[in-house]
Amino acid sequence: MARIIYAGSPDFAVPALRSLLRSPHDVVAVLTQPDRPAGRGRQLRPGPVKAAAEQAGLRVMQPEKLSESLVQAQLRALTADLMVVAAYGQLLPEAVLAIPQHGCVNLHASLLPRWRGAAPIQTAILAGDSETGVSLMQMEAGLDTGAVYARVTTDINADDTGGSLHDRLAQLGAALLEQNLAALLDGSLQAEPQPDAGVTYAPRLRKADGIIDWQQSAAEIDRRIRAFNPWPVAQTILHGQPLRCLMSAVSDTRFNSSLEPGYVLGLEGDALCVQTGAGALLLQSVQMPGRKPVSGKQLAGTMQLDGLQLGR
Repeated sequence: MARIIYAGSPDFAVPALRSLLRSPHDVVAVLTQPDRPAGRGRQLRPGPVKAAAEQAGLRVMQPEKLSESLVQAQLRALTADLMVVAAYGQLLPEAVLAIPQHGCVNLHASLLPRWRGAAPIQTAILAGDSETGVSLMQMEAGLDTGAVYARVTTDINADDTGGSLHDRLAQLGAALLEQNLAALLDGSLQAEPQPDAGVTYAPRLRKADGIIDWQQSAAEIDRRIRAFNPWPVAQTILHGQPLRCLMSAVSDTRFNSSLEPGYVLGLEGDALCVQTGAGALLLQSVQMPGRKPVSGKQLAGTMQLDGLQLGR
């Protein structure tokens, strides 16, 4: 039975932790980010991994920095055979990487070397990729540069959002870890170095990234809306207020419109049809401030569409 440290923080990392708990091995500690203020009251709230770890009765460690000598001494005292990392939220110093006997492995939500970095799931949708996946990789000092032990792939569907793809990849990552854990520990699984060709980076998302530019094509805006659901959420302006755009599709109808991008063309089914820089976009689900999400058709029933332009 191996002694394993698990490091993770958000929802993405919960299925892999539960996979380890089903294994015959001993999860000796869980590393996760410190509690952060959340909600309207800005009260400190534990992250999803901490909640799952405490429910399972595991030891939880929440250091601000892994570079502190006391933290590293505590990790060494655990005499771990392996550290498994999934969306932990901090880079691991080389001193920490060297602590477990079999090193540290990471579940990264992309097909490395494509989309190294903080936001690979959303960026894969934004880029129009047809598939993505999870890579089980050996960790080293560089950002997602380590050799890859195994991969699992999944198609990116036309109706996938950042949320739906996130949930699917979290489950696939947990299964990938479960399938390869024994071979990792006995040394029979060999890692393959990442190729130099095809390296791309997925930077951390900002709320401002969600602002819709109607000069872009319908396909580009559709990918942005779906990628940024549930966060940071794509937004435009309607009558001076932010309109959250939650779900969309590209219209198959060929409009012969001379209207500028952002002008509402009318309704198509339950969706609001909007002119873009190239083609028309269907806004299927939207939300005004303080209101519940509604269909584009429901929103249209509350206002005059003639001459309506979004984004200003």
